[in-house]
Amino acid sequence: MFKDKTLLITGGTGSFGNAMLKGFLNSDLKEIRIFSRDEKKQEDMRIEYKNDKLNFVIGDVRDFSSINAAMNGVDFVFHAAALKQVPSCEFYPMQAVQTNILGAENVLEAAANNNVERVVVLSTDKAVYPINAMGISKAMMEKMAVAKARDRRVENINAIYTATRYGNVMCSRGSIIPLFIKQIKEGKPLTITNPQMTRFMMSLDDSVELVMFAFKNGNPGDIFVQKSPGATIHVLAQALKELFYADNEINIIGERHAEKMYETLCSKEEMSKAEDLGRFYRVPADFRDLNYTKYVQEDGPKLIDQEYNSDNTERLNVEDLKKLLLTLDYVKEELASHTK
Repeated sequence: MFKDKTLLITGGTGSFGNAMLKGFLNSDLKEIRIFSRDEKKQEDMRIEYKNDKLNFVIGDVRDFSSINAAMNGVDFVFHAAALKQVPSCEFYPMQAVQTNILGAENVLEAAANNNVERVVVLSTDKAVYPINAMGISKAMMEKMAVAKARDRRVENINAIYTATRYGNVMCSRGSIIPLFIKQIKEGKPLTITNPQMTRFMMSLDDSVELVMFAFKNGNPGDIFVQKSPGATIHVLAQALKELFYADNEINIIGERHAEKMYETLCSKEEMSKAEDLGRFYRVPADFRDLNYTKYVQEDGPKLIDQEYNSDNTERLNVEDLKKLLLTLDYVKEELASHTK
């Protein structure tokens, strides 16, 4: 399905884009376009990969003309460009709106204009029961992707728009594991907001696997969730301390702006209709139109009082998490440099 096709990755200079390239550089794709506004990271990637398949495009998803031009001749799109930091979005919510909502609409509209075959947008567990600006903006992005899947005005009637939703990606840029490792190496206390907070533990490879599963198996409007284990922040800190043979103190600094005690990947309402695919949940779109009186539901899905969250998923202890951490390239590289 990739032979002689062109893939565009928005925000492609980030952690996800780099992880995705590992598999795609050796695929049958004709071209991979990396679309972002960061010219320095594009130059770094150009030097690192030295691959003729790669085509770097400077632009911003906020600017429709730039993303629309970049989509010319594109077959597939992975939309990863976003503002992802909860505190910064809390302080600058309109920036979250402009990138995560209006920017996403530009991507979806440009894809429709250019008859793109498949679009996968990347969302987050924070979009479920959102309490912060980042989660709210990502929830709206999901709604727009589903709405575009319903849109009969899309010229390519075979186009498939889907969404993926995942938890914290371990070792991604700006995440907690690189911070803890930095604090360990500098001999500083590990700063923990609340030791009992739980988060899903997902690797970059997991995020790539989820996107590829959605890409290959998605129906229009589907939202895909990958089942992932969870752990408390205290267990994560302890696991890293033991791996690095560190005795750093732990400082409890309190919750940051608009943080949750646990994150949810599938709401109760979604779980009532979700399809269990083994490692994944598929949440199908509702394709009824606004004429509700045409529909009579006699025996539809029943709401259940059970969401899928980081508190009720498989819980990792310190030893489990140490084993998982040792599968991550970033942690292995940091451990190697730490012991030199």
